[in-house]
Amino acid sequence: MIYLDNAATSWPKPPGVLAAMARYMTEVGANPGRSGHRLSVEAGRIVYAAREAVAQLFGAPDPLRVVFGLNATEGINLALRGLLRPGDHVVTSSMEHNSVMRPLRALEREGVEVTVVPCSPEGTLDPQAVLAALRPHTRLVVLNHASNVTGTILPVAEVGRALREMNGPLLLVDAAQSGGAVPIDMQADGIDLLAFTGHKSLYGPTGTGGLIIGDRVPLEEFRPLIRGGTGSRSEREEQPDFLPDMCESGTPNAVGLAGLEAGVRWVLEQGVEAIRAHEVALTQRLLDGLREIPGVTVYGPADARQRTAVVSFNIAGMEPSEVGMQLDEEYGIMCRVGLHCAPAAHRTIGTFPAGTVRFALGAFTTRDEVDAALRAVARLAQG
Repeated sequence: MIYLDNAATSWPKPPGVLAAMARYMTEVGANPGRSGHRLSVEAGRIVYAAREAVAQLFGAPDPLRVVFGLNATEGINLALRGLLRPGDHVVTSSMEHNSVMRPLRALEREGVEVTVVPCSPEGTLDPQAVLAALRPHTRLVVLNHASNVTGTILPVAEVGRALREMNGPLLLVDAAQSGGAVPIDMQADGIDLLAFTGHKSLYGPTGTGGLIIGDRVPLEEFRPLIRGGTGSRSEREEQPDFLPDMCESGTPNAVGLAGLEAGVRWVLEQGVEAIRAHEVALTQRLLDGLREIPGVTVYGPADARQRTAVVSFNIAGMEPSEVGMQLDEEYGIMCRVGLHCAPAAHRTIGTFPAGTVRFALGAFTTRDEVDAALRAVARLAQG
């Protein structure tokens, strides 16, 4: 079996991830922050260690500004619902995932104005076009760091630094595809809010992720998605007004966060730059090989340095679903087909409504696996 679906969920995981989760379940198991006994204290320590690891990886201003939730989607919804009000204006791109577009369209019906800046057919974005779309009442700019369809990396740092220089709107970055795969420094890149997920290039389990809230975000104006028990200020019936408690109600996924910390520590030990170099080399090999196969159309930039390890393609005369089924059943290659929950991106690159076949490499992908995938696509293209 060859697993090329890392943009959906990375697999396999580093051995330390399973070990950390098993240790939590067998040796700790308690509720973090809800009791004063030693196991609860240890559970709280594990959750805080996960905050520290995430903050270190992303250059966050403070581990306590790392708010945990289920995934990047929850983090994005928390940021959008937390900040935007009727009459506000938000700018985004035409390469966004539905985790951005669906909540924005819902907010649009509630009176929030939305401007979608067009990207090129390769998925690239001109940062000046984003700045030109700003209005006096623009509250937020929302951009994915890398497309889950083409892997195209958007110029979030250029936009973020420009917004900081003009003391402009806040920048929310969807780092679901880039976190752990591309270097990110929130403070250097001018990122005010960073939504991340644990189960992709952070090599943690599903059900982990969240939002990092920068120090430019006005907490007095920020609204949590849910309210409830936090283990703090229990004498009050009002939600705490400090992070992370104000945005974290209910018992957290502590066993998942134990695994997330192990995944992030593994990424830090390997080095994001080293992981990036490995993925760029394999992605370039895949891109070059696919483009040499007659009948195959490859989408996105030709230079792997301009994208993550996500490659979408189609074979002439074959539906993406047919290609995906044959790759699985005949060649043991796991990939994803269709619209990838990103119809706006597929409209941008001209593949809507059928979508594409997507290969997504990861830190554990090998050169031999890439070559095997190329041979399989060549055979399918030959009919």
